[in-house]
Amino acid sequence: MVTAIVIPIICLYFYWVAKKEMRTSMQEWVDLKIVPEEAIIYGEIKEVTGSKQRFSYYRFVYILELSIQMEQRRWVVRKVIPIEKGVTIPDVKKGDYVHVFGNWKGDYFQVSRIVKRA
Repeated sequence: MVTAIVIPIICLYFYWVAKKEMRTSMQEWVDLKIVPEEAIIYGEIKEVTGSKQRFSYYRFVYILELSIQMEQRRWVVRKVIPIEKGVTIPDVKKGDYVHVFGNWKGDYFQVSRIVKRA
């Protein structure tokens, strides 16, 4: 009798916890698109690398990493793009002159927007 009551309650509890975690994970994934534009870095792109990484379960992100030469300094900037239907990856090549807008996060610059300059 007790097991007929306790087991469904335990199942419902774990279902509720799993749904809550999925909801927070989805929100974190969507929030990756929102980066405040607090600073700007401009210069010539010296190196471009891109990789697809798993964010959670079946959600992926594309990480575009650029090495930008600005006067005498070289900066590493990253643009994290949640991969969803119809997503476009910025078309930047080595040697392009760009302005990137974003903010500092740890030891790298997190990019919100990339603008090519001639």
